[in-house]
Amino acid sequence: MNLFEAVILAIVEGVTEFLPISSTGHMVITSSLLGIHKEEFTKLFEVAIQFGAILAVVFLYARKFFQFSRWQFYLRLLVGVIPALVLGYLFSDKIDAMLESPLIVSITMLAGGFILLFIDNVFKNPTLKKDDQITYGKSFLVGIWQCLALIPGVSRSAASIIGGMQQKFTRQLAAEFSFFLAVPTMFAATAHSIFLKKWEIGGVQEKGYEIIMANRDNTISFIVGNLVAFFVAILAIRFFINFLKQYGFKVFGWYRIIVGALLLILLLTGTLKS
Repeated sequence: MNLFEAVILAIVEGVTEFLPISSTGHMVITSSLLGIHKEEFTKLFEVAIQFGAILAVVFLYARKFFQFSRWQFYLRLLVGVIPALVLGYLFSDKIDAMLESPLIVSITMLAGGFILLFIDNVFKNPTLKKDDQITYGKSFLVGIWQCLALIPGVSRSAASIIGGMQQKFTRQLAAEFSFFLAVPTMFAATAHSIFLKKWEIGGVQEKGYEIIMANRDNTISFIVGNLVAFFVAILAIRFFINFLKQYGFKVFGWYRIIVGALLLILLLTGTLKS
């Protein structure tokens, strides 16, 4: 992976992480089109640059994250992140294998698109407008919904937002709680990929930070990638909240269907290799 490819992937991460269109799916598609999706550093990079994206949430909602007197806020996030941490740990190898499959992404993109077309009509009359109305039980249930995003292409944002709306959250509260829940979820995934997981490079197993620091190109790609993801994610979050309040999910549903169908055509015609 060169620096240009790293910047492209970081832009894709920043734009798509908090929109209900699947950041993982888009990075799998992008890295496949760039011809680098089989590289081990690419797989590490795609997880590691999530750190920049979650910093964007902390930056935009700094008052929420640094209001330490409201300890219930942190506890709700802890409860909500437990299902994804447990299942992510138990099935990490199978998840990694699915990350290499554009076919799985195309199918889940299509399925998720059709769901988003109707989701605004399914969950009507929300009753919860503020995050302090969210109980620990509701946090846990949204966390279970979030686990669907362990399948590439599903979208962590879409799964957790739908989970929130199923629990009677307004669209804005569901989206914001999805952002908040992303911070511990993605931080855990990023920390695991960098400090704990062993990646195979040239037949040798190394930890993520060793690969990142192995040479100047990897280090620069990691730093620049996180910076780009941070700034792009700030813009994407601001856009999404305003757009969602006015227009709902239907546009994102059509987008997913179009992208999923195009990807499936590319795979079936052999233009893109699975």
